[in-house]
Amino acid sequence: MHAAENDSIHDVIDHAISDYISNLPDECLTCIFQSLGSGDRKWCSLVCRRWFQVEGQSRHRLSLNAQSDLLAAIPSIFSRFDSVTKLALKCDRRSVSISDEALILISLRCQNLTRLKLCGCRELTDAGVAVFAKNCKGLKKLSCGSCAFGAKGMNAVLDNCSSLEELSVQRLRGITDGAVVEPIGPGVAASSLRTICLKDLYNGQCFGPLIVGSKKLRSLKLFRCYGDWDTHLEVIANGVTNMVEIYLERLQVSGKGLAAISNCLCLETLHLVKIPECTNFALKSIAEGCKLLRKLHIDGWKTNRISDEGLMAVGKHCPNLQELVLIGVNATKLSLELLAANCQNLERLALCESETVGDAEIFCIASKCIALKRLCIKNCPISDNGMEALAGGCPNLVKVKLKKCRGVTSEGADLLRASRGFLAVNLDTGESEHQDVSASDNNVHENGLEMPPVAAQGSAANPASISDDQSMSSRARLGLIAGRNLVVCTFGKWSSFNDSSCSS
Repeated sequence: MHAAENDSIHDVIDHAISDYISNLPDECLTCIFQSLGSGDRKWCSLVCRRWFQVEGQSRHRLSLNAQSDLLAAIPSIFSRFDSVTKLALKCDRRSVSISDEALILISLRCQNLTRLKLCGCRELTDAGVAVFAKNCKGLKKLSCGSCAFGAKGMNAVLDNCSSLEELSVQRLRGITDGAVVEPIGPGVAASSLRTICLKDLYNGQCFGPLIVGSKKLRSLKLFRCYGDWDTHLEVIANGVTNMVEIYLERLQVSGKGLAAISNCLCLETLHLVKIPECTNFALKSIAEGCKLLRKLHIDGWKTNRISDEGLMAVGKHCPNLQELVLIGVNATKLSLELLAANCQNLERLALCESETVGDAEIFCIASKCIALKRLCIKNCPISDNGMEALAGGCPNLVKVKLKKCRGVTSEGADLLRASRGFLAVNLDTGESEHQDVSASDNNVHENGLEMPPVAAQGSAANPASISDDQSMSSRARLGLIAGRNLVVCTFGKWSSFNDSSCSS
């Protein structure tokens, strides 16, 4: 009798649980699905027809392999995923990509697109991109790399997409060296553009009208764009005065062009990477004009064109400086003292590949940089004496990374680590047997500044303590945890601080 009663009770409980799941509103299921990763969403969509439908309708991001055979599947894909607003189309270089016909068909199915990424779509032409732009006028972000269309297609986007805020162009094959290229922009998009990023372009100067016409532009990034940029930088700096962020890497630009940046009075972030003509004169001009600088990265490429003279100008005129990265720049105690005295908010400092940064400079940093939280030193002639100074200075220091500093031993690092229990010290002498990575160092970024901490996914138990009769399911779970940790750490490397000077 009791057994029968227990069975009936279990049946009632199971039925109630089943009802709770089946009666979840679509809005609740949507919130749950949007909190899951892509793989988990796929598995959940196979539970039942209702979940399959709700999962498809609630998916806003989609990344597709953009090979030529995608054309036949487009109707069925976008019948299921009919709410996509962010789309990535990627094709590897060994395959034939989608053509204009496929892109136009996608634009007809996804007229609510706000973000589009095209990578390796070499079969697309100006005509196809122009039709797409007319159908998807609400586009806010466009990123294209290694595509074959050119200036006409880009102008079609700028003439139709009045809400465009971010534009990223890399290796646009339709704009080639030596060819006559029509000017790009400004178009109606100039009134809304906030960020422009150009990488690895020939004739990248044809984007000049777009940059100058974008009066609300906040961020300009130019990486390895060939040709002379002096005149263009002068025009841009005079015409767009509200920029807060400028990245220049491996550009042909002289001190005159760099000095023009001083007209950007609102500038807060400046990266000057491997520009041979970056001199004390240019840096002094920038510091005198851009007094609101908070982040300054300079890769001097060991050309010895920047010395204490330029750095002292930064210390004198930029009191709001919070982050300073110097690579291949021979700073000494003279400039570091002025920087520490005037830049009271300096929290992050990286000194890399400098022949003049020794123990005396570390003593100066330890005694003067009161607000410093993160310090990275790479390939500088410092020793354990410098570590001893850091142990008693910089009261707010939470992170120290040392790489290829031959004079620093593991004993010196241990002394620094033992001085404060909360201080994370990462020592890499370049020899695997001396490498020391603290438990809190799993998320150290390539440049030595720390990323937000990643929650631990499991214990560091000794494998020998695991019994031989451990179930296969437990082993699988451990493997899954390790895999997730690897994925988290890999994606954790992406941040705004993207210099590779202190990469591990």
